[in-house]
Amino acid sequence: MGPGTEQLLATSRAAVLPALRAAVDSLPPAMRRIACYHFGWVDACGAPIEADSGKMVRSALTLLSAEAVGGDPADAVPAAVAIELVHNFSLLHDDIMDGDRTRRHRGTAWAVFGVPAALLAGDALWALALRVLAAGPHADRALPLLTEALWRLMDGQSADADFPHRHSVTLAECEAMAAGKTGAVMACATALGALFGGATPDQLTLLRDMGEHLGLAFQLVDDLLGIWGDPTTMGKPGADLVHRKRSLPVVAALTSDTPAGAELATLYLATDHPMTTHEQTRAATLITTAGGRTWATTQAELHLAQATTALRRTNPPAPALANLLALADHFAHRTS
Repeated sequence: MGPGTEQLLATSRAAVLPALRAAVDSLPPAMRRIACYHFGWVDACGAPIEADSGKMVRSALTLLSAEAVGGDPADAVPAAVAIELVHNFSLLHDDIMDGDRTRRHRGTAWAVFGVPAALLAGDALWALALRVLAAGPHADRALPLLTEALWRLMDGQSADADFPHRHSVTLAECEAMAAGKTGAVMACATALGALFGGATPDQLTLLRDMGEHLGLAFQLVDDLLGIWGDPTTMGKPGADLVHRKRSLPVVAALTSDTPAGAELATLYLATDHPMTTHEQTRAATLITTAGGRTWATTQAELHLAQATTALRRTNPPAPALANLLALADHFAHRTS
């Protein structure tokens, strides 16, 4: 990530964070404590700290989408807050479903406070997101956009949880899962930003399409990093292969009809034990040999190009165009 993108995200974060904290502070005490811990604002005992709480890229997309249609990014802050709340609701639940005990170099909420408490905190965040939008302008149009994204997100999460229990998963099913789990929230982020910025119907549709494609590019890169990324920069161990996760490059390899794909299938069907270090190394090699890594990288670039095309068709002001292009490029080429 270049210094320009870092500054862009820092500026967006500074604009959204006070309103996000104010919203979280309105939660009941038990939920507030866990949410504040998850966001990196307090330690497990409730003492204030300044831990890594993420780059807040989705809220940056929301503000920049408002700017792209000629609006004031400040007007889109409530929408950006809602998006951050929904995203973090999904993280709280994902960590439980995936069994991840660390996130951003800290214990996950469920590992610290227990599964029931973390589940309820996640539920509280998505309910709070709806409350934030209901209390602001454009509620009649914003709430349907967010609830549709929530439906798609839950459908994607459900498919992701179901895949490990199935003998086979098609690439189309895996892509549909990614579109729901990641694309839906990104598309909602850009659509809400466009709405709060005063977009025309055509502009809103185009920016929603941009977000959808960026979400798919983001997920493809996330899946690549889940296999070949550096755990020290990712903030959590790369457990995708350990738990035989059917991620996009894996499914591309498994359905490649190649000898490497067939050998990988044998490794994935041996579910009586977590993959050993040797098996993980072999699996990563097989995914590459079967074309899964190249396919995922190529698809990420394709979705980036489609997102860029949709963005340019909205005819955004030059500064907004440059900022969104920089952020989109970061999504498709990030290393953490």
